[in-house]
Amino acid sequence: MSTTLVVGLDGEGSGDRALAYSSGLSSLIGDAEILVVYVIEWSPFSFQTAEENAQRHKRREEEISMAMERVVAPAVAKLSANNLKASGIVKHGDVATTLNLVAVEHNAAQIIVSRNSEGGFAKRVFGSATSNLVMTASVPVTVVA
Repeated sequence: MSTTLVVGLDGEGSGDRALAYSSGLSSLIGDAEILVVYVIEWSPFSFQTAEENAQRHKRREEEISMAMERVVAPAVAKLSANNLKASGIVKHGDVATTLNLVAVEHNAAQIIVSRNSEGGFAKRVFGSATSNLVMTASVPVTVVA
């Protein structure tokens, strides 16, 4: 049975550290699949007209396509070039909640993310999405420095 590792990317260079860590871990495990996930912050709550909602849906689909092309596909290609099993998805939602839901849905052994050192002191420690994930995840979370 294959072990699934969920890797959350943020579209920044810090995601490369999470990918590198997951690559090494996958090699140690042997039969592992890396699921690369990019979450676009998105609130389902909105007070808009039908026309605005139609535009919002179109914009949402464009964002998914762009994130897949610019962030997820290159990461999956890089992992695959190293003979690792990898796939990727893009979702809209709260980052911590969505990463946890993806991990549960795919029966993942753990979630791997990088801390982002940009921003204030609290964000330098983990980042708000990362700290929320660590506190609420259903599976172990590895935060790569």
